Amino acid sequence: MKVDGACHCGTIRYEAEVEAEKVAVCHCTDCQTMSGSAFRVVVRTLPGSFRLLAGRPKVYVKTAESGRQREQAFCADCGTPVYAAPVGPEPRDLVLRVGTLRQRDVLMPTLQLWARSSQGWIADLANIPAQDTQQVFAEDGRIRP
Repeated sequence: MKVDGACHCGTIRYEAEVEAEKVAVCHCTDCQTMSGSAFRVVVRTLPGSFRLLAGRPKVYVKTAESGRQREQAFCADCGTPVYAAPVGPEPRDLVLRVGTLRQRDVLMPTLQLWARSSQGWIADLANIPAQDTQQVFAEDGRIRP
C-alpha cells in the first residue's frame, strides 16, 4: 500500500510503500518513553520505498535491550517521531510511526509486541469514559465546568 505522511509542523513530508496487514502496537518501555504514551503504533516499509519529499529528520541512535542499534528519526522543529531504522546503508526497511501517516485510519494493528511491558489499564480502555473533543481550560489552567 502506498502511504504518505508528515510531522506535526509539516517540515518533514514523505511517502513509502508498506504492508498494511502488518501494523503493530509496540508496548516496549522504549516506545512508551519515546512516544510519551503507553504504546506506539508502527508499520514497516518495503525496503528502498521510503522517499523524503521535504525536510530532513534529526536522528538519535539508541541501543536496544538486544544490543542492536537503531536510528530514531524525528522532526527537529516540532519533535514528531517519524521512523526507526537499522543503522546502515540503503536500502533499509524503516518502521514508520503510524500517527504521522495520512492513511492511519485504515492501518489497523494486527499484532502487539512487548506485551509483557504493556500498561495494565490498556485492557479496560473501552470502559473509560470518552469525550469527542478536549476539555476547555481556563487561563489559570483549571478545567472549565
